[in-house]
Amino acid sequence: MNFFKKIKHIHFVGIGGAGMIGIARLLLKKGYKVSGSDINDTYELKKIKKEGAKVFIGHDKTNIKKANLIVVSTAIDNKNPEILEGIKNGITIIPRAEMLGSIMRGYESIAIAGSHGKTTTTSMIAKIFNTAELSPTYVVGGKVLSTDENSDLGMGNYLIAEADESDGSFTHLNPDVAILTNIDDDHLTHYDNNFENLLDSFIQFSENVPFYGYLMVNGDDKNIKKITKRISRKQITFGKSKNVDFQILNSGYKNGFQTFEIMDNQRSKKYAFCIRQPGFHNIYNATASIAVCIEEGLPINAIKKGIKEFTGVGRRYEKADIKINSNNKILIDDYGHHPIEILSNIKACKEEFPRKKICMIFQPHRFSRTAQLFDDFIQVLKKVDSLIMLDIYAASENPIRGIDSRTIVETLKQTGHKDVSYIKKHNDVIKLIESKENSFDVLITQGAGSVSSVCELIKETWKK
Repeated sequence: MNFFKKIKHIHFVGIGGAGMIGIARLLLKKGYKVSGSDINDTYELKKIKKEGAKVFIGHDKTNIKKANLIVVSTAIDNKNPEILEGIKNGITIIPRAEMLGSIMRGYESIAIAGSHGKTTTTSMIAKIFNTAELSPTYVVGGKVLSTDENSDLGMGNYLIAEADESDGSFTHLNPDVAILTNIDDDHLTHYDNNFENLLDSFIQFSENVPFYGYLMVNGDDKNIKKITKRISRKQITFGKSKNVDFQILNSGYKNGFQTFEIMDNQRSKKYAFCIRQPGFHNIYNATASIAVCIEEGLPINAIKKGIKEFTGVGRRYEKADIKINSNNKILIDDYGHHPIEILSNIKACKEEFPRKKICMIFQPHRFSRTAQLFDDFIQVLKKVDSLIMLDIYAASENPIRGIDSRTIVETLKQTGHKDVSYIKKHNDVIKLIESKENSFDVLITQGAGSVSSVCELIKETWKK
């Protein structure tokens, strides 16, 4: 199918971003010539280069030669030389979400939106659809561990995609089915620090669902409840509440699995499920996934098998075994950077390892988020036995006076935390961890910035 007439060569500015590289890979598989640029070379970029994309490290106006279309990451500045050259040459420039929305046409599409859990939920649905042999096309904002990919071009009729609210661009999408996992006070800088503006964007996204489609919404989420009456589309609910359509019952954790039941109140049927991922937030993610698959008519045996076999997403509670000198430790790498996400990760860890001590290496993400949620961060970070703070990852933001990692450390000490440290150079983390090796059992690298490179350094140093 020729999706874009007369478009032969598509160039991605900021191709290394999780959402960007997934779309670039899909278009490459569809037969388009794909090029792109980014600041740093990565494993993912080396991989897509081998698959046929032309990748430039660094941004330069010559990189867009012969491109018919330019797709831009939201992280890219408008003064980028490739964007300026594209404007000069009259080349169409679109945001990532608009490209994803264009690819969705021609598919039966499911889009997953929400402040937390959308990557995991998207990946769970893709896994279940694959188990049911429906061969979906999918695009997620992380690496699906079972495939080592963040996108795949399937042979079936379905496209399953993560919908990103961080910059409001998810309003470009027109999915047949939309899932709302939850809504929280994150990414407010894009919304003029006004929570009502964020809620309005979720309403607009929801209204993009056609009249014959439906929304699958978290019936327990207080902020989703604020907007449901303002949405005209059909809504199906999930959660723990008695009045939802898909009700979570009898959850527990045993032998490495979470078990739970779902009562389908629309059909008066009850089903039992189990998942490998700890933490009740993952039961919510699984329930949203299961409910959509039931609504889409997938066989219940395939749903049970797919959700049980789902192994997770890269940097979402991703576990590894390490050995520091003669001591075996568990390493958990997690992308969460909002206090609620960090708390969910800590709870999941304590559920799986109830008698083990936790040392967390945390890198705050963005000065604006740290300032806005400072007190919440303090309350959550108090809950780990040992804490190592890295400098705030700016993500192109300017510093805010008085908002830095040293301030977090001093505030935590004032609350009585006995083991909290600040470290500036990532390479110095190894010595500090080694000095603490007898005081913890589980080591967590937490955050959305360059802390992932610290995790890789730890693995290289102490791999079993």
